[in-house]
Amino acid sequence: MKKILTTCIYCGCGCGLYLNEDRGLLTGAYPSVKHPVSKGGLCVKGWNCHEFVNKMDRLTHPLIKENGKFRKATWSEAIELIAKKFKAISSESGPDSLAFLSSAKTTNEENYLMMKLARAVFKTNNVDHCARLCHASTVAGLAATFGSGAMTNSINEFEEADCFLITGSDTTSQHPLIGSRIINSVIDRGAKLLIVDPRKIELSKYATVHAQQKNGTDVAWINGMMHVIISEGLEDRAYIEERTEGFEELKELVKDYTPEYVEQITTIPKNKLIEAARIYATTKKAMLVYSMGITQHTTGVDNVKSLANLAMLTGHVGFLSTGVNPLRGQNNVQGACDLGALANVYSGYQKVTDADKREKFEKAWGVEGLPGNIGLTVTEIISALANKKVRGLYIVGENPMISDPDQNHVRECLEKGEFIVVQDLFMTETACFADVVLPGASFAEKDGTFTNTERRCERIRKVIDPPGEAKADWEILCDVARACGYKGMDYKDPSGIMEEIRVVTPIYGGMKYDRLEPHGLQWPCLDENHPGTPYLHKDKFAKGKGSFMPRPYKEPVEFPDEEFNFILSTGRVYWHWHTRTLTGRTTTLERESPVPYVEINSEDAKELSIRNRARVKVTSRRGSIELVADISDKVVKGSCFIPFHFREAAANVLTINAVDPIAKIPEYKVCAVKVEKL
Repeated sequence: MKKILTTCIYCGCGCGLYLNEDRGLLTGAYPSVKHPVSKGGLCVKGWNCHEFVNKMDRLTHPLIKENGKFRKATWSEAIELIAKKFKAISSESGPDSLAFLSSAKTTNEENYLMMKLARAVFKTNNVDHCARLCHASTVAGLAATFGSGAMTNSINEFEEADCFLITGSDTTSQHPLIGSRIINSVIDRGAKLLIVDPRKIELSKYATVHAQQKNGTDVAWINGMMHVIISEGLEDRAYIEERTEGFEELKELVKDYTPEYVEQITTIPKNKLIEAARIYATTKKAMLVYSMGITQHTTGVDNVKSLANLAMLTGHVGFLSTGVNPLRGQNNVQGACDLGALANVYSGYQKVTDADKREKFEKAWGVEGLPGNIGLTVTEIISALANKKVRGLYIVGENPMISDPDQNHVRECLEKGEFIVVQDLFMTETACFADVVLPGASFAEKDGTFTNTERRCERIRKVIDPPGEAKADWEILCDVARACGYKGMDYKDPSGIMEEIRVVTPIYGGMKYDRLEPHGLQWPCLDENHPGTPYLHKDKFAKGKGSFMPRPYKEPVEFPDEEFNFILSTGRVYWHWHTRTLTGRTTTLERESPVPYVEINSEDAKELSIRNRARVKVTSRRGSIELVADISDKVVKGSCFIPFHFREAAANVLTINAVDPIAKIPEYKVCAVKVEKL
């Protein structure tokens, strides 16, 4: 039985594990004891990450839709059709009539090639991926305040922190190996745990303070904590004077956010706010941890900037076990951002609007005329299908029919799409709308790299062959480029792609494959002698001085009213992953959480005469779904929570497609709904 070291396909922890192979099939997954993240442990998804790979409904041949039905096609036939259609659309309507959606599930090398295909071959910056739906606010907010939009510390540093402020992150469900480190620090070393979250989560059991704010009021409570800290003289004046700018403007803004005023907005009792502020400010080693409960708002960038303000105010950035740590959701969402699968930057966050950077990539790619405009983002691309602003769409490893907000709108747009290509492992809900479907290879069937939430670039390794005629995504993208007449995407293997990445991407300059053995390196890694960077902003911020960016509180786009009287928030559960394309095909996981449900407070359930596990109807201004009620006190009265994984009752039928004006991230965490007994 063959045993190969690789990296888990699920969350951003980036756990190292071994896959076992027997006669061409995967037979098990086991944790790596020596890996710096896993350390001999895995969550339930990691232990079972091999199971979906063997499923019989894998895509095995290219498919072309004719007369509304798919038929098998040869690779040459499918690739030639894509090249012909895309070139014709570009010729008729211009390069920006094409768009490309990359994936946080594919490798760094494949995300680089996807943005290269869009930019070098088709001359459009209409390329994006699902970071737009999770951490686009982080990239924009932390880049503006710190100069780098990434997690500042390493996962192992959680073991030495003395205080954790966690908000918008159900850490034990979403990032279990990090959640366990936090729990161990609290139990074994007496670390203080501050939770600010509308729901009671597993970590609430261990919290020194758990403040349940009203959904969508994060800027208010963060400003309130800063008001307490400044009014009590707890700010780090030496740090502020030496390493930051803009403090006086911040001080002026937050003076109005008294604990009493903040309580009116957020419902957080003023005494809890004061206690949390004092603990965070007076603890030397403090880790601020957040995830999509902070970012997925129309004020997502404001939320992130406000947290950055709080950390700088107390001197909690730029040291071991002390920093601001956005936990990235998917296995390679950090890498997909790093490698330029975004509408506004090349790899390494080099701006497409910068003429010098365009010239640099033109020389590297052997092309002329790279576009200088910022392209369309995920939600803009989908909407542009409806009015034919985008006529051709190439999707790799994304499933917007489940993951994007306002699903009825998404369906209408996909139905109006002129020519859509979907490249995936399975016939997803989105693939059903495609004109051409291409079978890709899973993480166990190809080589490459992922970059985890702590900026660790680490290897994945081929264990088995793809089924049927399926190919690695990087090979397919190269085939498409060659069919379009471009000769600059001819690689022997993924290591050759990484060599090109190293040349054009300074933060990945030292990432040679042999140096990534066995457990990878953390960027910035500037050259072949650089050891990697465990934590960011040592001595000074990436942008020089950190910038305080005071933000006033703004209400969400849609709060409850008389008719739609509940606040709905969406999220993930421990057992499942995103659109269930993978975990829904994993028997061990599916049996633990097989049906969609809505969490309702016990008082609300009593008023509506709803029993536990009874079927209910949840309706917003955009649509309705039916599912079972989960009665508990996890959510406060007047609010409800729905996991978004289930296509049978897709929560994103209900969510609003309003977006943050800067990050263009949707407001998944706040919308108004009504709940009815069936």
